[in-house]
Amino acid sequence: MTSQLARLNAWVDDVARLTKPDRIHWCDGSDAESAELTRQMLADGTLLALNPDTHPDCYLHRSDPSDVARVEHLTLVGTNKEIDAGPNNHWMEPTAAHAKIDALFDGCMQGRTLYVIPYCMGPIDSPISRCGVEITDSAYVVANMRIMTRMGAPALARIEREGTFVKGLHSVGDLDPDKRFIMHFPEELSIKSIGSGYGGNALLGKKCHALRIGSFQAKNEGWLAEHMLIVGIENPKGETHYIAAAFPSACGKTNLAMLIPPEGYRSAGWKVWTVGDDICWMTPGADGHLYAINPEAGYFGVAPGTGKTTNPNALTTIQSNTIFTNVALTADNQPWWEGLPGTPAIDWQGRAYDPANGPAAHPNSRFTVSARQCPSWSPHAEDAQGVPISAIVFGGRRPSLVPLVFEAKDWTHGVLVGAAMGSETTAAATGAVGVLRRDSMAMKPFCGYNYGDYFAHWLSFDQPGAKLPKIFHVNWFRKGADGKFLWPGFGDNLRVLEWIIDRCTGDAGAVETPIGFLPERHDLHVDGLALDAATLDALLSVDAAGWTDEVAAIGEYLDSFGARMPGRLKAEQQRVARALAAARSPARKVASG
Repeated sequence: MTSQLARLNAWVDDVARLTKPDRIHWCDGSDAESAELTRQMLADGTLLALNPDTHPDCYLHRSDPSDVARVEHLTLVGTNKEIDAGPNNHWMEPTAAHAKIDALFDGCMQGRTLYVIPYCMGPIDSPISRCGVEITDSAYVVANMRIMTRMGAPALARIEREGTFVKGLHSVGDLDPDKRFIMHFPEELSIKSIGSGYGGNALLGKKCHALRIGSFQAKNEGWLAEHMLIVGIENPKGETHYIAAAFPSACGKTNLAMLIPPEGYRSAGWKVWTVGDDICWMTPGADGHLYAINPEAGYFGVAPGTGKTTNPNALTTIQSNTIFTNVALTADNQPWWEGLPGTPAIDWQGRAYDPANGPAAHPNSRFTVSARQCPSWSPHAEDAQGVPISAIVFGGRRPSLVPLVFEAKDWTHGVLVGAAMGSETTAAATGAVGVLRRDSMAMKPFCGYNYGDYFAHWLSFDQPGAKLPKIFHVNWFRKGADGKFLWPGFGDNLRVLEWIIDRCTGDAGAVETPIGFLPERHDLHVDGLALDAATLDALLSVDAAGWTDEVAAIGEYLDSFGARMPGRLKAEQQRVARALAAARSPARKVASG
């Protein structure tokens, strides 16, 4: 046995002594193992088989009603110094944190099987990929990790070669919300989670490893672990440009990753390729460009709202070989959620459907499915070197002020744009509307260290010789005075992505404004859309007075991170403020590129 495997075995033995399982099973990821685990879960009720004619090899899992989502207030980061976790994280001193959670792990697996899951985040032979090992007492977690990661013997072989892996310990415990914690120890490359069997709390390769621990690894190793989709846009010439894009929740990230071009674009030969829908790891290549992989092998998508009009590719993807969690059922045992035709018979808790009990499917109900089943899946998702990123796109749900699209003036300005992004909310019960919640780079719940250091890390990529992507911001959610969306969205968002790509290749013009470069009316191809000139002008307008207030608020937000906030980013915020103050002068035309 190699020293690397000896270290892994010693850790497993230590965990077994603490948790006291009845048996230990090392997962190899084989079909035979998967079939046996499925048989066991069907026998004990963990899984329910769905209609084999309409949804072959599909299953339903119902979680405990108190265990249905991530729990940010119970998600902790244990760094030796509190300042290193930053005000963006809930901090606990590591020794105290280990003691608190280990007391809950003591004896928690009695009567259960301890599963050892070696896994690789990213293509198994990619230098960008990183490995981990999750220990869990949940067969449901094993089944999901098999879909979401490269799990089993190949991952174990890579761990044996490299010797480095993230340690993740999980138990469902007794599902007591008062005994539920998700703890991260970035300096130790370790995760401990107890009391939840739900998604991001239990599938430790996902948010816990790929983002919270991954972002810390990335800072130390010179790459980026981001909450971003990766999509390839192929033009009629056969050229494919890859875009990485970050959005807060409820902004259509998965829809964009699996976009279907509008009819006119399809007939002209445009194609969209899905590399990833949620997480992106980027690293500089030898040629100075950023290259990206999707560290995940599957999709853990939100079911409600997924339908033929919003995301037909996703709907096609989940017709077979899918695990559904907390969805409703029709009378003939098909999965159902709000957004699908038909009528539910059984709700997500297994009760006869009654509208008085609320939605039939839980609003956070999910599907877990292999990425390869998506009709738009890109074979380049398995490229060991990753795909070259032409553009980085940030976005948010902003009913007013923010234009449909604008381009940052340079990398530093782009980092400021990402740091400032967020979405507006409506709180009708209190009368408070347009409450802006900032979610820098869509990483607020997921950055495993101080946001100020995170922004500094982003800025550090602007080095001599670097060929960095251009950075843009989009807003599909601008509304008119009547409260209706001005932009059609969905597949028509490709019209905006086309301008973005053309800006990257130097084939599109723009107007310079204090907030960045914007397209003019004729720069966007809007043929076939019911958009009049006034609507398009509203989508591309810059309200200098409104933006003056916005940029001042951005400055206050940056100040909230204290001494770790890079002076260079604050100076960029002040530069934009000065440009807005001088905005009485007319906008200047900019040459292509």
